[in-house]
Amino acid sequence: MELRQLRTFVAVAEEGGFGRAAARLGVVQSAVSRQVARLEEEWGTPLFERTTRRVRLSGAGERLLPEARAVLAAAGRAARVAADIVAGEDGVLRLGGVHGPGDRLDRILAELTAGAPGLRVALRSLPVTARLAAVRAGELDAALVRAVDTAPGLALLPLWTDPLYAALPQDHPLAAEPPLDIAQLAGLPLRLAPRGENPPFHDLVTSAVRAPAGPPFTGLRETLTAIGTDREPSWTVFYDVRGLPAPPRVAVRPLTRPTVTTSLAVPPGPPTPQLRELLRALRATEDTRRP
Repeated sequence: MELRQLRTFVAVAEEGGFGRAAARLGVVQSAVSRQVARLEEEWGTPLFERTTRRVRLSGAGERLLPEARAVLAAAGRAARVAADIVAGEDGVLRLGGVHGPGDRLDRILAELTAGAPGLRVALRSLPVTARLAAVRAGELDAALVRAVDTAPGLALLPLWTDPLYAALPQDHPLAAEPPLDIAQLAGLPLRLAPRGENPPFHDLVTSAVRAPAGPPFTGLRETLTAIGTDREPSWTVFYDVRGLPAPPRVAVRPLTRPTVTTSLAVPPGPPTPQLRELLRALRATEDTRRP
């Protein structure tokens, strides 16, 4: 069964004759007769009662006509959805995300919804190495990554840059300083998560400062509490996710360097329509932040 056979069947039923159906479809009458005959043969039942004076639906034809119309309507909807997917206005965008700072990701998703309301975003939270691997494997269409300079097999599109912050004991002499250069903290033990947890960020920090290893980093909140209460001074470094913390007996100071860049990791080659919509949303949200 082909869609053109169903269209022909419906046209004959609605026009009340093979000649008028042929004119409507823009084909010769013999082609209409041939398509109907093939459908009748496939379904094993006559669809029309034919006389020399008129053509009318058989009992089977009357029953099957609504079903044929439903199939054609469904095919039309599928074609429209496919066209919207090709245009980037529908479908699914599989995106690996990062947190903050602020509401930046929320604004990007809002812009996507405004520009392509039919496009659904499937947001996945994965460690950075798994995020990049998922883009390479085609499991994600793109991923936001932080502090990544190279990603073999992928293209990196820099998006924005954010400062880093140092947290140190409130009574330490450097706590009263204005924004710090990370080199000023080189003599103070550094609490830093193992490299395997976030290789790009670990490499960014260790390439910028040579500091003695401090006690283990056990999560930001726990580490800040330990910095404020331990007798031996130490420090840690982090980026803003949802607002700067204000733990007791800890000073948080911005660093003049290094900064951390967030990029979009994408497969090489022309972007998909859904990815083009994401790039449009990224440009739009950055434009609104410029004076």
